[in-house]
Amino acid sequence: MDNSSQESQLRSDNSATYDSTYPLYAMALSSSSTSSNHQRIAVGSFIEEYTNRVDILSFNPETLTLRPNPSLSFDHPYPPTKLMFHPSTPSSLLRHSAVDLLATSGDYLRLWEVRESSVEALSLFNNSKTSEFCAPLTSFDWNDIDPKRIGTSSIDTTCTIWDIEKGVVETQLIAHDKEVYDIAWGEARVFASVSADGSVRIFDLRDKEHSTIIYESPQPDTPLLRLAWNKQDLRYMATILMDSNKVVILDIRSPTMPVAELERHRGSVSAIAWAPQSSRHICSAGDDAQALIWELPTVAGPNGIDPMSVYSAASEINQLQWSVAQPDWIAIAFANKMQLLRV
Repeated sequence: MDNSSQESQLRSDNSATYDSTYPLYAMALSSSSTSSNHQRIAVGSFIEEYTNRVDILSFNPETLTLRPNPSLSFDHPYPPTKLMFHPSTPSSLLRHSAVDLLATSGDYLRLWEVRESSVEALSLFNNSKTSEFCAPLTSFDWNDIDPKRIGTSSIDTTCTIWDIEKGVVETQLIAHDKEVYDIAWGEARVFASVSADGSVRIFDLRDKEHSTIIYESPQPDTPLLRLAWNKQDLRYMATILMDSNKVVILDIRSPTMPVAELERHRGSVSAIAWAPQSSRHICSAGDDAQALIWELPTVAGPNGIDPMSVYSAASEINQLQWSVAQPDWIAIAFANKMQLLRV
């Protein structure tokens, strides 16, 4: 089948672009809109030195404008590996309803209060008892069912579950044999992680001694870099392998065998995001400078699955987020640009 008949190009007239003065990597979209229906977006720099920056932008979907707010920019130690706004508002941690809570990871997990015209550092979470040095955090996920919980993943093979309201560790697990690269919550007490050891593992906080291996990369010790759990249908998750053009779709009811492999990227896949409002749609982006949106069929045909729409960026796409507050919009980051695309 000719691919072009299946593809609809995402039109650039339905986009908004922010140009930064430095390369961008981490990115977060707030889960709610402000009173003026604007959405806050946080972007993090990727500069190979200690001092990095987080900028807070305001997106107006009516005028398709992205406006930075200089009073909300702040320094961040090292490039943030991930940014996330509080998954639901309001929080008992917040004193004002017009305030957003932002979490960042890098050397430590940190919480910041984003106000109308200032940002205040709220908390720094450090579980190292013995040293002032810490194992860098590769990622984290904020539990949207029980938002007092944040789970972090680290290069020291552990996942740590924090109670951010009490500021204490709920549990710390040796999750894998090698570095843990990503973590994702499925339920209030259930999370999954991926690692350089090539496995996807599911953990239940009610039974911390055991984990379930859902998938292992076909070539031993091929690292798995990212994990996305389908919030609309928790039976499904997606992962990507290092230096691979495949997105692997897993059904946790049938471990080890992927239910689908999406193989239309022409370079390594770097980011994945499920649609927040649909259980059958997923977006992927990669080194081929393309963002592809896929509709997963009930049964995959013999020739594989083609994407339903394609967007071509100017260079390799490093990051991707699908807006929960405004599901018509997907955000991508490449080079020093952050772009919002209407889907």
